[in-house]
Amino acid sequence: MLFRQLFDKTSSTYTYLLASRVGAEALLIDPVYEQTERYLKLLEELDLRLVKVVDTHVHADHVSAMGKLRDATRCVTVMGEQSPADIVSLRVRDMDALTIEGITLTALHTPGHTSESYSFLMDDRVFTGDTLLIRGTGRTDFQNGDPYAQYHSLFERLLTLPEQTFVFPAHDYKGDTVSTIGEERRYNPRLQVKSVEEYAEIMNNLNLPNPAMMDVAVPENLRLGLRLEAQHRVPAIEVEELLATWPPEGVTLVDIREEGERARFGVIPGSIHAPYGQFDQYCGRSGPLAGLAKDGRIVLYCAVGERSTLAVEIAGELGLRNVAHIPGGFSAWSRAGGAVERV
Repeated sequence: MLFRQLFDKTSSTYTYLLASRVGAEALLIDPVYEQTERYLKLLEELDLRLVKVVDTHVHADHVSAMGKLRDATRCVTVMGEQSPADIVSLRVRDMDALTIEGITLTALHTPGHTSESYSFLMDDRVFTGDTLLIRGTGRTDFQNGDPYAQYHSLFERLLTLPEQTFVFPAHDYKGDTVSTIGEERRYNPRLQVKSVEEYAEIMNNLNLPNPAMMDVAVPENLRLGLRLEAQHRVPAIEVEELLATWPPEGVTLVDIREEGERARFGVIPGSIHAPYGQFDQYCGRSGPLAGLAKDGRIVLYCAVGERSTLAVEIAGELGLRNVAHIPGGFSAWSRAGGAVERV
């Protein structure tokens, strides 16, 4: 496996780059806006294709690079389903598998630092965001933080992992880079408590100043997505227009979500599947969408319109001219009362 731990000095943030090998698909966890060019250069040097970028929670101490990386690479943005960010392309829930070529992460909902905090478990290591730090834990005094929820996230989820599991947090302020679950059980001073009440007493009396970037970072990180007006920069068909002529003649609906999303939420009846991760292959000269575009109109949809906006651009660059998408995606379709079919 290819693994890099990258550090931003200003915010003391660790960003993690994962790939199964040089030349493969890649994933970034907790990227920092100011480091975007550094990430892109490293991806180029290692011949990696960034396909997913993950934020463990809405950060208060730095602006996330998720949006900028999406615009530069057309990667999928990922957060937990509880995230209040305006538009995130793929929302995971507890125990969902998050996959790229050769690598699978398991999403663990670990609220407490914030209500939408997630950790991500992969084989011998866990990326803990701000939930579990090296010899510390994330503060719980803003963004719907809750010391009681964090106690359960720590003692009933993370600390039940095997002792040898490596701990890679989103921050460290002392220069430590990695720990293990066993070390944290034994030596983390905040974990040497006998009850949830004792833990809450500690966390409620930290009296820490707000992060210096909080007033800037939180609003920016809540607006990372392609907002609805941006989704009209490419050809679009509104849900209402589709429903008014349902079923539409001469239109092929194409679902570009992942298989897990389709199984969880259902699909628009009659649509075919062309997952976003392989979308360029479907649009190639011998791909199935190339012929369909010649005979009629193709209408793409994803969860919220982010991936489909990017996919329309990809289709156009590959020579497909009769392709549009549904702004707001499957979410907009469901809210409007469109039919849903289970797969």
